[in-house]
Amino acid sequence: MLKEFSIFDQSLSQIADGKKLINTINAHCYILALTDNFYHEALLNCDVLLPDGISIVHAIRWLNGKRIKKIAGADLFFYELNRLQKTGGKCFFLGSTDKTLTKINNRIRKEYPNIKVQSYSPPYKSEFSDEDNSSMIDSINSFQPDVLMIGMTAPKQEKWAYKNFDKLNAGHVCCIGAVFDFYAGTVGRAPKWLINIGFEWLYRLLREPKRMWRRYLIGNSKFIWQIFKELIYNRNEKKSDSFKAS
Repeated sequence: MLKEFSIFDQSLSQIADGKKLINTINAHCYILALTDNFYHEALLNCDVLLPDGISIVHAIRWLNGKRIKKIAGADLFFYELNRLQKTGGKCFFLGSTDKTLTKINNRIRKEYPNIKVQSYSPPYKSEFSDEDNSSMIDSINSFQPDVLMIGMTAPKQEKWAYKNFDKLNAGHVCCIGAVFDFYAGTVGRAPKWLINIGFEWLYRLLREPKRMWRRYLIGNSKFIWQIFKELIYNRNEKKSDSFKAS
């Protein structure tokens, strides 16, 4: 159930320094976690789980009566870059292609000149070999970044970070997926006004219908059904508790 996840409800400035595993959750992630036990475990046991999706924000309000704000992976990305710009910190990018990483590195050096940047493009495959993992971990640890950004899409990135977290010599480990392409300019992000009214998903669906229709039309329908079942369960549980108390 959604209520078992400890979803972050503060400002990003409240995330403590030091080694932290930071993930995001949206409707798509939640549906994936229903059938992927290791992914479910990774989301459940991370240090910070951000509500990256208006559907999660609404679901929390419906289930708990609690109002929280959406914090997208892009919000985390820019927060961390601004923080590192002030401190002269180091940021490592893991994931995507060499071409995309080069664009990211060049843009950061121009917009955030105080940040030291390094990156690694892993092989494009569903499962990494032990040799692949060693190469990635060695590259990260030799740089010792204050922030490690991982962009390999969900659930692959979260599972990799969770599995290898204890081996990483890094501060904040942030799984942010599509933000790599947004920042590099290889994929366009929705206009700010559309994001503000909670329709970024519609923009992505219209831009890439063949790739996104299953995620947003079928996936979101499954999410609504799951939340509806949780609402019914919670109400029945409250009635049962009231009956026992009387």
